[in-house]
Amino acid sequence: MEVYLVANKKDRSEDVERTVDSVEENIVKNSSKEKNTLKAVDKKKKGNKKTVFLLIVLAIVLSIAPLFVLKGAEFGGSDDAGSEVVEEIKGTEYEPWFEPVMEKVIGGEIPGEIESLLFCVQTGIGVAIVAYGFGYLVARKKYSPK
Repeated sequence: MEVYLVANKKDRSEDVERTVDSVEENIVKNSSKEKNTLKAVDKKKKGNKKTVFLLIVLAIVLSIAPLFVLKGAEFGGSDDAGSEVVEEIKGTEYEPWFEPVMEKVIGGEIPGEIESLLFCVQTGIGVAIVAYGFGYLVARKKYSPK
């Protein structure tokens, strides 16, 4: 009976050693996979940073280029250009269909500074809506169950 127990202990110790060895092998395999995954993620992040940087530079160049390419050109609003085209087509002076609401409220024309301020506020509201939309899409993708 003692011989059987000793042999049984020997088999068990060999099984434990095999299990430990296989666990160690799995740990090594998984760690190398994790390293490869982390390297791929780092490369992707670097690629994204390069893309964002290039897009920002492109936006700046596209914004500044017309100032150098079209020297002496007048940059006007679309309202003025549209009224000029209507005058050319009809042959008579353009008359607006209605007065702007703010001009009716204050009883006169809006000062240029206030008009610019209102335009900037309108732009800020639009940018906030677009940024919220993009943030929502990114967060939805990031926090969605996989």
